[in-house]
Amino acid sequence: MASIKLQEFIERMNLKNLSPNIDLSERVITESQVNRPALQLSGYFEHFDSRRVQVMGNVEVSYMETFDRAYRLDRYEKLFAHGQKDIPCMVFCRGLMPEQAVIDIAAKYNIPILLSDRMTSEFMASTIRWLNVKLAPCVSIHGVLVDVYGEGLLIIGESGVGKSEAALELIRRGHRLVTDDVVEIKRVSDETLIGSSPEVTKNFIELRGIGIIDVKTLFGVECVKETMNINLVVKLEEWKDGTNFDRVGLDEEYMEFLGVKVVCQTIPIRPGRNLAVICETAAVNHRQKKMGYNATKELYKRVQNNLRKG
Repeated sequence: MASIKLQEFIERMNLKNLSPNIDLSERVITESQVNRPALQLSGYFEHFDSRRVQVMGNVEVSYMETFDRAYRLDRYEKLFAHGQKDIPCMVFCRGLMPEQAVIDIAAKYNIPILLSDRMTSEFMASTIRWLNVKLAPCVSIHGVLVDVYGEGLLIIGESGVGKSEAALELIRRGHRLVTDDVVEIKRVSDETLIGSSPEVTKNFIELRGIGIIDVKTLFGVECVKETMNINLVVKLEEWKDGTNFDRVGLDEEYMEFLGVKVVCQTIPIRPGRNLAVICETAAVNHRQKKMGYNATKELYKRVQNNLRKG
């Protein structure tokens, strides 16, 4: 199961730790969603997912303040006792400082209390978005990922077929490198894949005969990008006589990663073909299709109309 250190979450979200005596070194978050425990504070614990980050906003705090202090603390104690083995932390938003007795009860059950100055809805949205990426299912593949006109182009193929050379030419033409050689793919939703580079190879390209080059240093920071949605797969294959490559593009092929299908186009490689221009054209053509125009279908309509006139 994917997890992330609670300390990293605290630093990322700029939270204040109100429970400094609790050891956070081994505490992790495993759920990308969060929970506002209004029902649990009222005593209803059915379907309570205690593994989520618990978020207290103005509504929850105001609700608890309607009760006398003894009853209020009893409600907090029952909540913490119910989730003592699972709750990674509780965050009070909008700078709503909990009373010391609440912090002490949480410490009794080893649950950290954190404080955020952000609005509750804003904090929840940022947390869910960030945790979705950090905890997303991940797979690593051999390939190159480039941002071409805003389309994430994943270039794959056998070793030595020319993926890195194509990426280098695309960079020289003003596009941006995300990663070379190894692409880490994460599924952040049922329809969205995000690609990134392993930290150790970030910004580097391997070119046979030259060696390793640092794209960020050679071409500037504007030529690299941290992450990119994967919109199109371009598969490079050596040209072989007798192989039937698609010449019309009426039927789309797909490649599947982590259960998400991505359009895949196979490009035959032979001397004299400009791979960078072909990749650019593939990216623009894919974008045009997403905008509702398909050149293949338009040609088919023209041919059909011409046949009817004849």
